[in-house]
Formats: sequence, structure tokens, C-alpha cells
Amino acid sequence: MAPLSTWWLLRRLKSRVWATKRIVRALKLFIPMTRDVIRGEFRPIPWSAFGMMALAMGYLVMPFDLIPDFLLLIGVVDDVLIVGWLLNRIDQRLEGYRAWKYSDPDMTPS
Repeated sequence: MAPLSTWWLLRRLKSRVWATKRIVRALKLFIPMTRDVIRGEFRPIPWSAFGMMALAMGYLVMPFDLIPDFLLLIGVVDDVLIVGWLLNRIDQRLEGYRAWKYSDPDMTPS
């Protein structure tokens, strides 16, 4: 099966590096943004980002999925895809916070 070969999988992952970077960036930025919102330092509050994070966490914790987890690899893949998609969308919603946080010339993004 050529589509399921390791080469094909590595090629697909390599072509999706941008999505992986956005997911990692969203995870790194969400906690500091939450802290700044709670302290009242950042406004307006990005409610859509909080809602999507709640959906992502809820999907991971809930016992029912689109594909049940007892189907080993396939069941875990649907979790990764859906949560990854949500985190990618969260990263888009954090543009305002990113601009605010790094507007200080002494601060540099990590």
C-alpha cells in the first residue's frame, strides 16, 4: 500500500510543518494570555479562543469520540486531528494578544 507507506507519511508531515508550528505557538501563548486576562492587563477578551480551548479539552476528556479510542491507532488519530485543528484556529484568534504582548521593543517572541 503506497499511500500508507512511511515515505508517504513523512512527506505529508513535512508539508504540514506550518500547522504544527501554529499549534505549538498557540499552546505556548494561551497560558500567558489567560494570566494577563485574569489580571486585567489585556482587553478585549478573546472569548472565541477560550471557547475553542474548552472544546479541545472537552473532546480529549470525553469518553465518546467520532472514532472510539479502543480502535487503537485510528481512535487516537481522530483526537489528534480534531484537537490540532482547534488549536490551529486558536492561534489565529490570538493575533491581537500577540501584537499587544510583543509591542514592547525589548520583548522578543520565543
